[in-house]
Amino acid sequence: MSPPPRYGRRVWRRFKRNPLAVAGLWVAVALGLMALGADFLANDKPYYLVYRGKTFFPIVQGYLHALGLAAWPAELRQVDFTRLRPERALYPPVPYRPQQVDLTAPFVPPSPEHWLGTDRLGRDVLAGIIHGARVSLSIGFVSMGLATLIGLTLGALAGYFGGWVDLLISRLFELMLAIPTFFLIITVAALVRPSILYTMAIIGLTGWVGIARFTRNEFLKVRALDYVTAAVALGLPTRRIVVRHILPNALAPVLVAVVLGIAAAILTESGLSFLGIGVPADLVTWGSMLNEARSNSFAWWLAVFPGAAIFLAVVAYYLVGEGLRDALDPRLQ
Repeated sequence: MSPPPRYGRRVWRRFKRNPLAVAGLWVAVALGLMALGADFLANDKPYYLVYRGKTFFPIVQGYLHALGLAAWPAELRQVDFTRLRPERALYPPVPYRPQQVDLTAPFVPPSPEHWLGTDRLGRDVLAGIIHGARVSLSIGFVSMGLATLIGLTLGALAGYFGGWVDLLISRLFELMLAIPTFFLIITVAALVRPSILYTMAIIGLTGWVGIARFTRNEFLKVRALDYVTAAVALGLPTRRIVVRHILPNALAPVLVAVVLGIAAAILTESGLSFLGIGVPADLVTWGSMLNEARSNSFAWWLAVFPGAAIFLAVVAYYLVGEGLRDALDPRLQ
């Protein structure tokens, strides 16, 4: 007899049976690749450049310079790539930066030169959407990473020790749930200067309650199983029991909550940026582009395309989360 497939393979097999979840996963992967390669998709610097008889790779050299691995070529230090006339060059498909201002081309509708149009400052909308994916996904992943750390810690403590520890932490859960999270975020964001780091911290510090409650419930359930009782009887350290024996078996619903939380964080960041208090004013994000569309309703492309990007990202992560929930639920097997 062949051995049964491993747990991860079984989950993936069940996940693939849901076509909407698979489609959402592909969209999420595509958005992630777009965010990682934003500088290679939308940039006024070329991939390849021959200038004054020398060959350069400005985008790659820019990365190396930012990492401190190489110096920026002296020949390109005073060069304006938007006005450069090189011997040969190969530019990205969108040859604009998101902050690149062109006051001669405000509110240009979608055209072959600007595929999704421009805003009031002549900034390319498609370049803003591509680089805005990096901002939105970074905020989603980092904030939920912080929320997961806090939620796992507090949920594990409440579920494993019980008693007064569980009572105290459960009251903290109720206190956080009694506070309107979005209004709390707006209040804190309005008191500090706009910053991506502050936005990540605010969303992470207010979005951990659901993860903590899932973790607590799973710990209460797994703690009563025989193998945990045997580990306690053998005198194993508490930290080893929690980390190696309980936590791996309690992560399934937490993973679903994290994926759904990423979508919620993206939506929250877009809402904050739409209100003008999420990120710095000079940073182009999906929400800030929607904020621009609010005062320029005739430029329909400023609302349609960034709104579609937010909708697509949020729906994709929700579909992945729902697919994971169904694949990990033993009652549906």
